[in-house]
Amino acid sequence: QMWVAESGGGVVRPGESLTLSCTGSRSGFSAYSVHWYRQVPGKQQEMVATAFPGGTKYADFVKGRFTIFRDNAKKTLSLRMNNLEPMDTAVYYCRASLGSRDYWGQGTQVTVSS
Repeated sequence: QMWVAESGGGVVRPGESLTLSCTGSRSGFSAYSVHWYRQVPGKQQEMVATAFPGGTKYADFVKGRFTIFRDNAKKTLSLRMNNLEPMDTAVYYCRASLGSRDYWGQGTQVTVSS
């Protein structure tokens, strides 16, 4: 069994940056595909970015602004978010998956407001 936890959310102004982190509780976290989703109340959850062995994938609306990077020693995968816009306001969730194993974090709030 493993848990994952997000951190790094907060309130920023348009154009500013934030880095979210997803930390796994066990060794071997580096073998997991890690996905970032976001959800706004009343709207469908949407995939933001995924890091899987050998590559990354980004939603079109974050390409060029968001970047994923791993720190395997810290069992962490981070999402660097640059040039944030009010439309990026949401609760961001981390999900780690490997085969039939699937773990979600509790979410972290990101608010972009002037």
